[in-house]
Amino acid sequence: MKLLSPFRGLRPVADRVADVIAPPYDVVNTAEARELARNRPWSFLHVSKPEIDLPQGTNPYDESVYQRGAENFAKMIDEGILVRDDEPCYYIYELTMGEHVQTGIAAAASIEAYDKNIIRKHESTRPVKEDDRVKQIRALRAQTGPVFLTYRQRDDVDQLVEQKKCERPVYDLTSEDGVRHRFWVIDDTQRLVQFDAVFSHLDYLYIADGHHRSAAASRVCAMNEYKLAGNRSCKYFLAVLFPDDQVEIIDYNRVIADLNGLSKEEFLSQVAKSFDIEKSAAAVKPGSKGLYGMYLDGQWYCLTIHDDLMTSRDSVEKLDVQVLDSNLIAPILNISDPRYDTRIDFVGGIRGLDELEKRVNSGEMVLAFSLYPTGLDELMAVADAGKVMPPKSTWFEPKLADGLVSYVLD
Repeated sequence: MKLLSPFRGLRPVADRVADVIAPPYDVVNTAEARELARNRPWSFLHVSKPEIDLPQGTNPYDESVYQRGAENFAKMIDEGILVRDDEPCYYIYELTMGEHVQTGIAAAASIEAYDKNIIRKHESTRPVKEDDRVKQIRALRAQTGPVFLTYRQRDDVDQLVEQKKCERPVYDLTSEDGVRHRFWVIDDTQRLVQFDAVFSHLDYLYIADGHHRSAAASRVCAMNEYKLAGNRSCKYFLAVLFPDDQVEIIDYNRVIADLNGLSKEEFLSQVAKSFDIEKSAAAVKPGSKGLYGMYLDGQWYCLTIHDDLMTSRDSVEKLDVQVLDSNLIAPILNISDPRYDTRIDFVGGIRGLDELEKRVNSGEMVLAFSLYPTGLDELMAVADAGKVMPPKSTWFEPKLADGLVSYVLD
């Protein structure tokens, strides 16, 4: 079984790439996407969030949305904005955000490897989100949002990547969020063979971000409409893989709508049974495991979990997010399933602690928690154990752009 394969990428022509690339579909809401795509007819948001081209209030899961996305996608191809490479390629994709640089390889990843847990997961998927990606793939007959994979760093892979990066990239641009994107095409036979050889030494790949996209690709591959046609392209999904020593996880924080009927004093008394509580004059950004920030009624607190509650060796139970769930969010606030409970919401650390204060001060929420980031080693340990992390445990930055390269199902 070949873990990774080159593919014929569908990409923007060089002079249109800045007009095309867009944030991932799942990090902007419809209103934000509509504004970002204003006066930008070739923005990939017209494909990934096509409800922006339909009347306001349109259900984003309505069949008309997928149909409009397919029409917009076809138009970009017909107008020569997107062009497909003639031969299968690998691609080098470098992202720079501030001082942080990470370089990955875009490839077609094996669905068989995914189904056999060689490409490992750490997160449960929600049916409605998975169904959405299935419908999008079928409507476009393409996968447009890459799955973010990581692997344990290897010098032989790094050397090949750095050799290619000595050449001039086909794309070099900075997106509106300040992230620099550089992109190289690997299309010569010798280099493709070299990459295939080093990829054969990879034992496992790990999904960092994109569980719904990979699960949807697996479901599409199993559908009779593709199997009966002998379609080999559906046996892979679009991915970009990064070495683990370049991947950065930032905090993923929580906001809560109410105190579960408790007064402020009753709530703090309950919290004190499991945490030391100390008022803070400034917003709290935890600097190590076992520490949490809490914002309530205009006041920041630093919470420290009691030592006797940090003894578990289980890969999930010792995660900071699980410790908070098990000792506060579930027993005190009665939120037992954060995937579905509407009383809890999640805020990526990229938005800063000011966003937590804003959500609480506005009256929309009552309580906020800031967390220390989950470690990539923790993610891999959970995946290796075949377990599942709590929802919204990790936030990866920088984000991969949509529209930079797509994978077409022939």
